[in-house]
Amino acid sequence: MGVDTTVAQAVQAPPLTPLNLRSRLAPTPTRPPRYSVPVKNLTGEAVVLGDPRATRALVALMDVHAVNGGAACHWGGPAGFAEIMAAIHGILFGVKDRSWHEAFNFVNDAGHTENGIYALRANYGFDDLTFEDLKGFRSIKSKLTGHGESHLNPEGVLVSNGPLSSALAQAQGLAIADRVAQRDRVTICTVSDGAAMEGEAKEAFAAIPGLAAKDRVNPFVLVISDNDTKLSGRISKDAFSMQRTFQAMGTLGWNVISVQNGHDLQVVYLCVEKAIQQAKDDPKHPVCLWVKTIKGYGIKATEENPAGGHGFPLANGEKIVDWINEIYGGQPPEEFLNWAAVLRADWERKEAEKKAQAATKRAPAPAVKKDKVQSGLAKAAVKAATEGLPVYSISADVQGSTGISFFQKSFPDRYLEVGIAEANMVSTGAGFAKCGFIPIVDTFGQFGGTKGNLPLTMAVLSQAPVIALFSHVGFQDAADGASHQATTYFAATGAIPHTVVIAPSCADEAEVLMYQAIKLYAADRVAGKDGESYLFFVGRENYLLFWVEGGKYEWGRAQVIQDGSDVALIGCGPLFGKAREAATILRKKGVKALVLNNPFINRVDLETIGTAVRACAGRVVTIEDHQVIGGMGAQVSHALSRVGIAHRIKSLGIQGEFGQSAYVAEHLYEKHGLTAAKMAEAAEALLRSS
Repeated sequence: MGVDTTVAQAVQAPPLTPLNLRSRLAPTPTRPPRYSVPVKNLTGEAVVLGDPRATRALVALMDVHAVNGGAACHWGGPAGFAEIMAAIHGILFGVKDRSWHEAFNFVNDAGHTENGIYALRANYGFDDLTFEDLKGFRSIKSKLTGHGESHLNPEGVLVSNGPLSSALAQAQGLAIADRVAQRDRVTICTVSDGAAMEGEAKEAFAAIPGLAAKDRVNPFVLVISDNDTKLSGRISKDAFSMQRTFQAMGTLGWNVISVQNGHDLQVVYLCVEKAIQQAKDDPKHPVCLWVKTIKGYGIKATEENPAGGHGFPLANGEKIVDWINEIYGGQPPEEFLNWAAVLRADWERKEAEKKAQAATKRAPAPAVKKDKVQSGLAKAAVKAATEGLPVYSISADVQGSTGISFFQKSFPDRYLEVGIAEANMVSTGAGFAKCGFIPIVDTFGQFGGTKGNLPLTMAVLSQAPVIALFSHVGFQDAADGASHQATTYFAATGAIPHTVVIAPSCADEAEVLMYQAIKLYAADRVAGKDGESYLFFVGRENYLLFWVEGGKYEWGRAQVIQDGSDVALIGCGPLFGKAREAATILRKKGVKALVLNNPFINRVDLETIGTAVRACAGRVVTIEDHQVIGGMGAQVSHALSRVGIAHRIKSLGIQGEFGQSAYVAEHLYEKHGLTAAKMAEAAEALLRSS
């Protein structure tokens, strides 16, 4: 790389004019909020805002509908952001001379607060949203997805959010592009202190004021909710304090306005109004509103909870009436109280039905043992550590969800949490590897395969491989929606040199393969070899502990779970069970299906799979919770072709589409044809065409 010596003459061109893209955002609401509170603006005039208590009540009510459907959802974030969002929307929807989105870009980076925005906007009737619409939150039939997604809800979401800090960087682009286009528009972006831990956020924190100083950025207002809370607990306790980061914003070039009580609506409104005015008056100095908030505000138990009630604490409607009363201090609107009473009555009815059924039924048959696949990975890490291997866990906030917390609680002095910073986590692991440890990093598959991709590459390039536990892959993270659904993880990581991609399908298999990976890692490193990274991709739901009792899990090998000679059914990871079910369907029709479990995605076991494919006259059907492009089926087919094994393959996977929110993953599998019945149909089609 050297100095740019390119020679070019200036070229004359027509004026730079953006494409005429029609905004799909819904227009300014035509009525005030149904539940409102008044505040005074900077000139002393009365302004009507959506009542933050109504937002909290609606979030609690809609969340009960979601959990009744089987979905996870969030309470702490939207409860903590309620006053901030009420103030911002009061200003957005107060624009008189043009549509609100012509005067403002509004970007919410804090994806876990999006249900609070839905609730607030339903209060306004924005986009014709009703309270009834909120009842479908996170279902496959609703555009009110787990995080704001513009591909399903372009009327309400300008920039999709979910992976923390990604929307902030896009907001930066909006403000710079508006400057180039000479538009009179202010960009407002709301972020959490957790998002501020991400590398993308740090880059934007520096770039926005740096470029604004060169007159390259339109007026920009950044609103940070500082509550010292993340998914797994307090940021300062678990990782490190973010206060120095926020104190440095002024040094970076931001005009910082500190708000000590983010739940005083009057103060918050005046500060937002002041921030917008200052940004307009001096675009060269973007404004940062540093707002102290309490995650889970409005319910004493969640205010005091270490994680602020991040996920919705209520599993059903049993206590929702109490919640609505507490939010309003004992005097809630009758509409909300009646709604809560219906949910409570529904819970009572279901409980009565359970008791009645229990009284009339015989003792149930012993339950088939199930567990999360990641539990096996954590158990293997504990076993290896007890044998003296220097296993060290490095996490990025979600260790409770990935399952590695079992190891961390077993060895409290052998883990580090770097905060919400997946790229930093992987690179930190590489540093540990270079110093002779066996690092295990963990996060959700979407963030490990995307934010961690370059660090994973650099780790092996530095002869510092890592072991990774990446969970919630594919549609398994159903309720959180497309932004959290990893559907390209095999394609994204399978081509990284010296990296083995593994998709175990049950806890016993995961335990054996993780233990072998740790042992192989240690042996290679002690022998002076560079070693390889081992990436384990797993789902989130419970699965059988094993598929075949006493089954063996050999390193690098696929497993024949069931013999057959008509068609080979190959599965992996969360969807392997569908292959077994498909074989059962086919057997009833006289078709003998051979069933293969193929956990080693980018190291195709040609001896086992090739033999099976030949035995089935080249007929193959694969199924996976992944895009068909670059997926397990594609890699199997390519490997077979390279060695000249003739075959005809039908691959069931995601056909180049994003996912969306759904109560449970099965709803998405049905929509995308990833079912046992569809796999059996594909097998029969191959047989008919023979």
